[in-house]
Amino acid sequence: MIPQKVTIIGVVDAVLSVMTLPGTLRPLNPLRDLMAVADLIELCFHGTIDAEGRSFLHDLRRTSRGSGLADWAARTSDLAGMPLSGFVWEDSGQVVGNVSLIAFNRRGRRITLIANVAVHPDYRRRGIARNLTQRALLAARQRSGHEIWLQVRDDNPGAIKLYEELGWREKARRTTWRVAPGQPVEPASPRLRVFRRAAQDWARQSEWFAQSYPQLISWYYPSFWDSFRPGIWNSFQRFLGDMSLREWSAYEDAHLSGVLVAQSSPGRGDYLWAAVPPEAADDSLHALLAEARNALPQRHSLTFDYPAYEGVEAIQRAGFIPHRTLIWMRAD
Repeated sequence: MIPQKVTIIGVVDAVLSVMTLPGTLRPLNPLRDLMAVADLIELCFHGTIDAEGRSFLHDLRRTSRGSGLADWAARTSDLAGMPLSGFVWEDSGQVVGNVSLIAFNRRGRRITLIANVAVHPDYRRRGIARNLTQRALLAARQRSGHEIWLQVRDDNPGAIKLYEELGWREKARRTTWRVAPGQPVEPASPRLRVFRRAAQDWARQSEWFAQSYPQLISWYYPSFWDSFRPGIWNSFQRFLGDMSLREWSAYEDAHLSGVLVAQSSPGRGDYLWAAVPPEAADDSLHALLAEARNALPQRHSLTFDYPAYEGVEAIQRAGFIPHRTLIWMRAD
């Protein structure tokens, strides 16, 4: 009975809090709110929006201008969708707060990601973000989702404290690395040789991928390592999905010491995925990333996601710089 009592008290507190704040909390209306939500997200996160985020905002605005909400919804897969659901905070006809609920479905895992928690600068420190997040959490639980997650930057202590108070707990911490043309690359260790990946490397590669990208959080990524498995069928699926791969294996004294996959998809940029055993991490990781840098000189940018605080020196020697570190939090 205690968890139920705590939940009820939390909802009552949220209702009382809403009653004392200016404006109204209401469900997102996709037919009329998308442009305002896009403007609010851009205002609040203008310093950290990447290429994928800009594409996201472009789709929001294009849809809001009547480019076909039905077509947009039809393109949304059951793996990850754009926020057709969520809540906004409206005051005097202006959307000043937003929270989005994004659904994922991976191998029977039904997951809701609470995202885009944004409040106009003139309305901050009034409890609006707390009320929006509480309402989104309640809606996610009513959907009977198996898991409820959010991500928050590690340099946002106020938001981290808020989410901890509302029942989220840290489960992982990941750093996104980026490189732009012109970043220098240190040469790899002469002990290591890098070749195009061979099919027989897959068994160990799959095992190492599971260490770098744990199953607990694999639901989020635009692709995951099963799609990299060798074979005609997977090649055909990648062709249908307009995905291309380039792959390399690192060897030290004829022993496999790491694998790297470069995934290219239209509109999503280039992603690198590393499968490196802990005992060979630094030198092998650096050699593989350096090879990718040298082999893909014409790419506009490369994105590389890796566990925070791991392989930092090796990644930097390959010419990558940290873009952001996200704390992955799951609701109790």
